[in-house]
Amino acid sequence: MQSSPLADISLQQLKQAVAIREKIETLEKELSRIIGGQTSTAKAGASPRKRKMSAAARAKISAAAKARWAKVRAKKAKK
Repeated sequence: MQSSPLADISLQQLKQAVAIREKIETLEKELSRIIGGQTSTAKAGASPRKRKMSAAARAKISAAAKARWAKVRAKKAKK
């Protein structure tokens, strides 16, 4: 028969393990609260702000995309 790993530890080690497990559970709850977006400072029902991109930035992104597609089409035309 195999012995349980808990059978080989002392009472003090067991208490310490329980205390660590409780700390882990508390931290996990706090982490899920933070990640879940349930902050106490956030206004209830407030919509997140949308970022506005300048016309210059949109033009730059558009030009880069057009250049990438031009390269793809050029390679396709050569084949």
